[in-house]
Amino acid sequence: MIFDGQSILITGGTGSLGKVLVRRLLSGEMGDPKKVIVLSRDEAKQHDMRIAYLHKKVTTDEIIYNNFLNKLEFRIGDVRDYADVCSAVSKVDYVINAAALKQVPTCEYFPEQAVLTNCIGAMNIVRAIREHNYCVNTVVGISTDKAAKPVNVMGMSKAIQERIFTSANILNSDTRFICVRYGNVMASRGSVIPLFIEQVASGGPVNLTLPDMTRFLLTLNQAVDTVFAAINTAESGEILVPNAPSATVLNIAKAIIGDRDIEIKINGIRPGEKIHEIMVSEEEINHTIKRDNYYAICSMLPELNDGSRPNALKKEFSSADNVLTLEDTIALLKNNHLMPGLEKYSEGGELLA
Repeated sequence: MIFDGQSILITGGTGSLGKVLVRRLLSGEMGDPKKVIVLSRDEAKQHDMRIAYLHKKVTTDEIIYNNFLNKLEFRIGDVRDYADVCSAVSKVDYVINAAALKQVPTCEYFPEQAVLTNCIGAMNIVRAIREHNYCVNTVVGISTDKAAKPVNVMGMSKAIQERIFTSANILNSDTRFICVRYGNVMASRGSVIPLFIEQVASGGPVNLTLPDMTRFLLTLNQAVDTVFAAINTAESGEILVPNAPSATVLNIAKAIIGDRDIEIKINGIRPGEKIHEIMVSEEEINHTIKRDNYYAICSMLPELNDGSRPNALKKEFSSADNVLTLEDTIALLKNNHLMPGLEKYSEGGELLA
């Protein structure tokens, strides 16, 4: 199995995606890894995560001081810092770059911060591998549908991150650089569903931007599935995109409200937001192929794509296509244990399970 005896670095590993990645890597479903390393800036989140995994086996002191002897290892550091990245990357086989500034309004007000994390962080990973000849098998960049035809800083910075990673294959031919791109991850920190659940639990109102706004919907496990599928199947320079369903924010709100007497309030679009998201743009369909239940966007660079494979799409892949009905939206949330079920969520909006 692909991760047997391998060391995997997850940058931003204390985030919603990182936590599920760690859990599933340690489950052995993709093989028994030698080491799973979490690199992030927040010592409190690392401590909570460390305790959650290890407190049943050893005392607190052993958890802290035996950190580097454990299969799950925590490192304080920042992808923005080249030295931190070099230290973390030097002896690993796989890098999953989940470190990001991902909140659209935050990135609009502080674009330079988005560039430092989302772009310079990616550049540091590439530079470290190239300049030190580290023997890294694969680097996976975690991207977003907002990187397709970007209109906000978050999407723009992620689009540049994609190009930094995919173009890195030219001068770093011993390492495979690939990306995954997906939409709204249900129940992830800062996403709309935990926000709506919190507003419902508080008695309302539930605040919407625009009723007809649509978003692609994936669970955290489906996001991890996409990362694993990319590691198993993607070729150098490809961006793997799941064929995900979409729903209107109005139907998401109605599904969570159910039969409760709670007001829905329309506040208008936020800075930098799109009404509909795009997973594969009109320009990208010319080098997109189908692979199982995914689309693979091949690199536009001729060194990485000879253009011989047939296009899989006739038009851009938009969240406005094939929108779920209210009934189907309710079924999707129920099937993924996301309603309502309010007791399943912590104050921060993360799944307790």
